[in-house]
Amino acid sequence: MRPPDFPVSIERPPAALSVSSFVSSFDRFAVTPMLVLIAKDLDVSLSASVTAASGYYLAYGLSQPLWGLLSDRFGRVRVMRGALLGAALAGLVSALMPVLGALVAARIVAGACFGAVIPTSLTYVGDTVRAPVRQRALTDLMAAASLGTALATGLGGVLAGLLNWRVAFVVPAACALACAYALRSLPEPPRAGPAGAARGVGRYLGAVLGHGWALLVFGLAFVEGAILLGVMPFLATALEHAGFAAAVAGLAITAYGLGLWALSKLVKRLVGRWPAPVLMTVGGAQLCAGFAIVTVHVSLPTVTVTALLLGGGWSFLHSSLQTWATSVVPEARGTTIAFFASALFVGSAAASWAAGPLADQGRYALLFGLAAVAAVPLTVVAALARRRYGALGAEAPRPQPG
Repeated sequence: MRPPDFPVSIERPPAALSVSSFVSSFDRFAVTPMLVLIAKDLDVSLSASVTAASGYYLAYGLSQPLWGLLSDRFGRVRVMRGALLGAALAGLVSALMPVLGALVAARIVAGACFGAVIPTSLTYVGDTVRAPVRQRALTDLMAAASLGTALATGLGGVLAGLLNWRVAFVVPAACALACAYALRSLPEPPRAGPAGAARGVGRYLGAVLGHGWALLVFGLAFVEGAILLGVMPFLATALEHAGFAAAVAGLAITAYGLGLWALSKLVKRLVGRWPAPVLMTVGGAQLCAGFAIVTVHVSLPTVTVTALLLGGGWSFLHSSLQTWATSVVPEARGTTIAFFASALFVGSAAASWAAGPLADQGRYALLFGLAAVAAVPLTVVAALARRRYGALGAEAPRPQPG
């Protein structure tokens, strides 16, 4: 039964979810233009300071299955509120850490806690918005997250360059505390689940990990995370390597969030007019073109254009993948989205860790060239698989309770 206080029809994500997604994205991307400054302040190499980012991404990704199971079992809103409180505390501790090891530990905890927000928000939308308009609602949520990304890359670099890099950890921590309070009035949605699984998380896992299409989507998310989220932070360090200040590098990367925000509006209009495989192809082409540009030459204009293209690629490709993920195993949607996000951010952590030595040596052309080449098979496989999925009728909606 649908709770009596739950809205009968929702077409857009609640404001509290959008703001929480904004804050989560801000925290995740604020470190990007600060890696060189952190390395100098703590007297470590750039490849060592990258562990503050890759450790965060790894914890963000590996914590997803736990958050998904908990949200399927105890509720979406309850899980988000608890995670935001933990993220607030970890963010404040991050700002106080005097050595790299302690900073990485604090960022790992922050990543694990903030990791609950966007995937659980996506699941909330999947639970509450009708399938025909779901991708539009998801793009609204993604637009809010993209604004957080844009401000993080720009404001993070400015705060770090003009004040201190530690300030950039305090801001999202304070906002996370406010979001946890704001979510208190958000109603819990009804949750579907495998028969008899109300108290057995193993059945949620079985429903998801035994589903071939779900495993394919997770694999695509891993590669996408490695190519985009794992390599994109090095656009800022490439500019700093070329002699630009952290604040300038951060402002250039702001184009990513702005491109994501603007093109997500376009994607919202195209949903229903263009099939998902076409949207994926357009997005993948933008990823490939963006990284190809900075493979040839790194400068302020080329990095800005690349950031815009990567934002567009995320808008078209990722929104299609995450919409697919919300529908592939609807009876265990929270767990599915959790594994999807886990694959995405484990991929980004693996790539950022592997790319660190190349960045330390200034071999950015090789780094960006590998990303451009890898975007081609990702796009081809994603588009063809999504077309096959639709042709088989696998996306037909299943009955939902309530």
